[in-house]
Amino acid sequence: MARAWHLMSRPKGLPTADNFALKELAEAPLGDGQIRVANRWLSVDPYMRGRMNDVKSYVPPFQIDAPMDGGAVGEVVESRAQGLSAGDHVLHMAGWRDEAVIDAKAATKLPDLGVQPQAFLGNLGLTGGTAYFGLLEAASAREGDIVFISAAAGAVGSAAVQIAKAKGMTVIGSARGPDKCDFVRSLGADAAVDYSAGPIVKSLSAAAPNGIDVYFDNVGGDHLDAAFALARQNARFAICGMIDSYNSGEPAAFRYIMRVIAMRIRMQGFIYTDYLPRLGEFHRDMGQWIAAGQVQSRDTVVEGLERMPEAFLGLFEGTNTGKMLVKV
Repeated sequence: MARAWHLMSRPKGLPTADNFALKELAEAPLGDGQIRVANRWLSVDPYMRGRMNDVKSYVPPFQIDAPMDGGAVGEVVESRAQGLSAGDHVLHMAGWRDEAVIDAKAATKLPDLGVQPQAFLGNLGLTGGTAYFGLLEAASAREGDIVFISAAAGAVGSAAVQIAKAKGMTVIGSARGPDKCDFVRSLGADAAVDYSAGPIVKSLSAAAPNGIDVYFDNVGGDHLDAAFALARQNARFAICGMIDSYNSGEPAAFRYIMRVIAMRIRMQGFIYTDYLPRLGEFHRDMGQWIAAGQVQSRDTVVEGLERMPEAFLGLFEGTNTGKMLVKV
């Protein structure tokens, strides 16, 4: 019988195992236009924390004692839909479970690009697309720019580092600890700063003595303040996420925010789905970079549906390098 994780209570601060329960799902008959999918890979993403709060946002909150969802790649095991057959691999949003019955129109058949299916949850999916559109569109980053990317060892950050290098930019990435900083440099970053070793504004000043043109924000808090401090005139900030505040709920204090005026800084918040009509160009460019070896992936894989909350909480403890995935 299929099983799915349910949100049993809304977390206060950092979630705990008590907020979740793995429950069996009633068997769902297949209707016309539907497919049954056996999930193989589940995506774990920081934005899911916001969905655990009962607040209006760009994506509806999880409901209490109801199955949770998120990105997933699975294999069609039964189909009553034209164009999809048993054995096809699809990308869909009925994650946090091992099996799903969904409308075929809610699934995307994976194109044959010669990559592993889980790549469509990473560099060829929401992760890579977020980095691509955030960097090149929201931040208008271009060749020659000095780019600062926070959480550069994470899923979106590591993709952004490699895209920026493929486009001829100078890249500085932040990460926690020497090993993750080494990983960021291995991606091609010109410098990596260890934010756990001291004040980030001091480290960034040393790594970018001439300042920065672009900031790709995954963290908020002191990283965003450091970007204010080092921004050059007409700098552009793409605000992707602020994981520093997801669990605290406390507003950050910014010492250098007044430089927004003097440096004419442009800040742009964005969401991946803003750019869905342009996925074709993203797949074209990312496919070429992957084929040429300019963009590579590194996944942190947690085995078993039972460990889904553990994998999710690991995002906030920094246990992942690159994309966090659950293999069902």
